Amino acid sequence: MTTSEKVLEIPEPLSVHEVHMEDGSVIFLRRHGNPAGPRLVLCHGSGLAIDLYYPFWSLLIQDFELFVFDLRNHGWNPVGLRRRHNLPAFVDDHDRILEVIDSKYGEKPKTGVFHSISALTSLLSPTHGGEFAARILFDPPVCIPNDYPEDYDVATRRYTEMILRRTERFNSIEECADFLRYMPAFNRVVPGVRELFARTTLRESTSEGGFELRCPREYEAQIVNHARAFTVLVDLKSLRCPTKVIGADPVQPYSFLPTFDLSHISTIDYDFLPDATHFLQIEQPEECVKAVREFMAYHNLVNS
Repeated sequence: MTTSEKVLEIPEPLSVHEVHMEDGSVIFLRRHGNPAGPRLVLCHGSGLAIDLYYPFWSLLIQDFELFVFDLRNHGWNPVGLRRRHNLPAFVDDHDRILEVIDSKYGEKPKTGVFHSISALTSLLSPTHGGEFAARILFDPPVCIPNDYPEDYDVATRRYTEMILRRTERFNSIEECADFLRYMPAFNRVVPGVRELFARTTLRESTSEGGFELRCPREYEAQIVNHARAFTVLVDLKSLRCPTKVIGADPVQPYSFLPTFDLSHISTIDYDFLPDATHFLQIEQPEECVKAVREFMAYHNLVNS
């Protein structure tokens, strides 16, 4: 890491709660922000961690009550069985976490803020978003069955192969952060994100020394490979809460999977951020926060 690289320090949560799933998996639910403010629930994309999105959600801490959590086998959570690393399990976790938030911290309107695979997870929930007052979904991998493009299937296979070749071990956090400087996918991120990526997606290896991926690459590849079968299962006509989709710029070359223009779907409010890629929340955090605030204000969930 260069000496000029900004270091982003994530504050200690107001509280941490272990959420135990029926299959024995554990997810660490953290509470940040202003308990008196409107309630937001946030999660992240595959292979990442919600603490990586701190440049985004740090801008919400003063005014909102934030509940953040990592997908199973990511971030703060221990690594469990690979066979239980799948989208149906993610959906069960999502629904269980929302129940725990209400039971432990009291019920009040919740707005979901999800990115990529966690956005798809929320859309796949059998509740159709009924637990939320509103949802903001950043670049979810969703497409209409009749419009399923062949290039999406090709891109998914290529991305899966790329994940399986991903470097899974580094000698230090600094080595990983320096490595990311040469990755085109990280060209647009705000200062400090490369180092934060290394800190939030790697953990110390107890067996071989150095640092290893918190979410093993085989687990991440499995989700991406399976996700192409789930993208067409979302019923966008059955949404039970106001839902806004904010996509990456559809004309930008994509590093991972293509962004779909969902503006023709009457049941959702769709927009995209010009010049943003799939990492839009860590590339344009201020613009993403502005979109969240405006959508919530429109639905009387926060003062404009």
